[in-house]
Amino acid sequence: MSPLPAIIAVLGAYLLGAIPFGLFIAKAMAGVDVRTVGSGNIGATNVLRAAGVKAAVLTLLADCLKGGIPVLLAGRLVPGPWVPVMAGMAAILGHNYPVYLGFRGGKGVATSLGVVLAASPWIGLLCLATWLAAAYLWRYSSLSSLVAFAVYPVAIFVTRSDDAPQGLLSLFVFGMMYYRHRENIKRLLAGTEPRIGQKQ
Repeated sequence: MSPLPAIIAVLGAYLLGAIPFGLFIAKAMAGVDVRTVGSGNIGATNVLRAAGVKAAVLTLLADCLKGGIPVLLAGRLVPGPWVPVMAGMAAILGHNYPVYLGFRGGKGVATSLGVVLAASPWIGLLCLATWLAAAYLWRYSSLSSLVAFAVYPVAIFVTRSDDAPQGLLSLFVFGMMYYRHRENIKRLLAGTEPRIGQKQ
């Protein structure tokens, strides 16, 4: 079988994931370049600080969809379990390191959630519920993300320990989440991390 469909699926996933919806939405709705406000991040949390709740919700949905759609399309276009997983990884890399913005992107929380919901819907819902519970308890977006995506590989190991592609995806998402939040982790430990909705 030709590798071309798989290459197209993965490359397309990266290019879709790299679209900076948060940047466009904040600019359109509030006239703000989100890269110049707060953390400078293009994700929903910083869009909330820069442009308000509506813009943040739209960013969250768009970033989630750009993670989930490539996984679902790859699963339809290419047989086997590996290409959807690779497409999911590529979409996350696209968001975190977008070619359109000089490879300076976000932290991939919503995009990762979209990938997980598409790849393992029930586990994705578990991660979402964990994020919401952690956010309600502690009001830190970063901490909620770290807790939620720590649950992901554990849930895969417990429920699908023989599924190598899903196991690899869960470890990739977990590792990328903690790597991209390394500065947040330092601020959490120092007690200087801003809470959800708080200006930086």
